[in-house]
Amino acid sequence: MVTDDRTALVEMRNVRVAFGGVHAVEDVSINLFPGEVVGLVGGNGAGKSTLMRVLSGARPADDGEIWIDGKRATINNPRQAKAYGIETIYQTLALADNIDAAGNVFLGRELTDRTGTLDDDAMEAATRAVMKRLNPNFKNFKVPVKSLSGGQRQSVAIARPVHFNARILIMDEPTAALGPAETAQVRDLIRQLKSEGIGIFLISHDIHDVFDLSDRISVMYHGKRVGTVNRDEVTADEVLGMIIMGQAAEETAEANAAAN
Repeated sequence: MVTDDRTALVEMRNVRVAFGGVHAVEDVSINLFPGEVVGLVGGNGAGKSTLMRVLSGARPADDGEIWIDGKRATINNPRQAKAYGIETIYQTLALADNIDAAGNVFLGRELTDRTGTLDDDAMEAATRAVMKRLNPNFKNFKVPVKSLSGGQRQSVAIARPVHFNARILIMDEPTAALGPAETAQVRDLIRQLKSEGIGIFLISHDIHDVFDLSDRISVMYHGKRVGTVNRDEVTADEVLGMIIMGQAAEETAEANAAAN
């Protein structure tokens, strides 16, 4: 792994997850620093989603450790993960289509006034404040989110953890099925999160997203971490070679040179 004297936001050490006799994740270590995007890539079944499920508390590891801010963390369920400021934005976004942006931001954590009545004004004001930071062009606060564009729906999904002070985001295929304009909007959102010091694990099959947004790229292959590389020090072809052949970047470069 790339060495760094700073304290990592997250460090996963020697994580193992097995389903029966199949090692979905085998002795994987990975870290993430404040204001950094680490692209997590690999083919189907590579183990990247399972690894992130461990961090999110959705699937406790069979072995290994998680450290947050340089201290050993206990994460056995999503509630514990949220207590450490870890939030996941799934590809499905997990939005309630029939309610508006504020209703989704505060879904399950609604604000009430002293009489116990939902405080819609307070929730809308807070949602407007967080959207002003993330996406100043967002104006559709009063409509059900099912009527929003894909990029706007991503804005709502991202606003929810940001309002509740997430420090570590796991983003699963954030631009999947989006058009070029909406993809650009989501990329801008991710850059804004970086500027605020939030660390992001970006799971993506889109190599263009990975190269456009990531500072480092970790490649997994059959449950193992092939390597972690600095985005500026590799080519897309080298990363694709790591994904397909399960070889470190220098081995892929050598193989390509021999083939030519």
